[in-house]
Amino acid sequence: MSSSITLDRTPAGLDAPASEPKNLTIPQKPTPPTPPRGNRGRKLGFLGLGIVILAAAIGYGVTAYLAPPSEETDDAYVGGDIVAITARDGGTVLALHADNTQAVTRNQPLIDLDPATTDVSLAAAEARLGSAVRMFRAQRAEVDEAAAEVSQAQTTLDKARRDLTRRSGAARDGAVSGEEVSHASDAVRTAEAALTVAKAKQAQAASMVAGTDVTNNPAVLSAVAAVRQAAIDSSHMKITAPVAGVVAQRNVQLGQRVSAGTPLMAVVPLDSLWVDANFRETQLQNLRVGQPADIIADVYGSKTVFHGHVLGLGAGSGNAFALLPPQNASGNWIKIVQRVPVRIALDPAELAKTPLRIGLSVDVTVSTSDRSGPFVSASTAPAGGTEQSLTGGPELDGRIQDIIAQNMGGDK
Repeated sequence: MSSSITLDRTPAGLDAPASEPKNLTIPQKPTPPTPPRGNRGRKLGFLGLGIVILAAAIGYGVTAYLAPPSEETDDAYVGGDIVAITARDGGTVLALHADNTQAVTRNQPLIDLDPATTDVSLAAAEARLGSAVRMFRAQRAEVDEAAAEVSQAQTTLDKARRDLTRRSGAARDGAVSGEEVSHASDAVRTAEAALTVAKAKQAQAASMVAGTDVTNNPAVLSAVAAVRQAAIDSSHMKITAPVAGVVAQRNVQLGQRVSAGTPLMAVVPLDSLWVDANFRETQLQNLRVGQPADIIADVYGSKTVFHGHVLGLGAGSGNAFALLPPQNASGNWIKIVQRVPVRIALDPAELAKTPLRIGLSVDVTVSTSDRSGPFVSASTAPAGGTEQSLTGGPELDGRIQDIIAQNMGGDK
């Protein structure tokens, strides 16, 4: 729109004719439109956002420059021992004391197998031990009997020799006939032979018990070993937890007949978990055993941070231990960055407070400031702990001593 101003050009003091007005119109520049107030606020907003982004970028750069060196990966998972519970001997399942997801303690009963057959075998072995002890007593008595026979044979020989001497003297005087002297001589030879036989029997009897007593006699030791074997077989009928943890993979049912070596269930010790972090080969240069690590599990989020340390680096990449390793000598080879598993130990106290599960995904950040540690750990501790051998223990030893004492009577 435009506006105009009308000027009167009539000389002063003269009246212009009414029919002929003399007016002049002067055009003016158009007034520019006023910009909306919203556009100005939008520009200020974009400017502020740009300043914030620039400040954040500068802050991130300064933080990254000043932060201690570290290596991180999200290709990491919780690992742990899966202790397989197997049947050492065959039997029928009589009782199940634990199921999946249940927590168990060390030596807690898990499964009971039917002990009828093993109990009978144990009773038979104990009976054979008693027989072996009594046989040892009889052998020692045979030694005494053989000694008595030797003494008797010696006495008979001495008597026969005296008779021969008297008859020989009487024969010279003509008091007895030569036939009686001959019979006396035969009696001496018979007594000598009897003495030889008695001494041989004494040596044979002594050889069965010579240098031994009831505790180290071969027959008794063999019977004791049979009792121990039967007791061990009987103890296999009660299956207990070798470690404390959570039961998983129970695949046995009540009344099922299982054979030796059958997997029954598994126990996972959740207090001794670790993390297997798969770092790229380009990240391994500064990793050392003992370096601290921060772990964030997806199950708890970034608010919960687990702390641990590097236990060791894997002996090779995953491809090196694959069932079908890649053939890199082929013509269509393409270089791929490999990953090597790095084991991270977790804090047991933190695991007790916020438990994890095997296979969960985690993010791992390892601080590489301290690089004085070795590349390979040199631990001598048994992997996965130790387990007590089922030898029967002091109770079985006491039972064996009772059987020996009962069958020895007053002998020692």
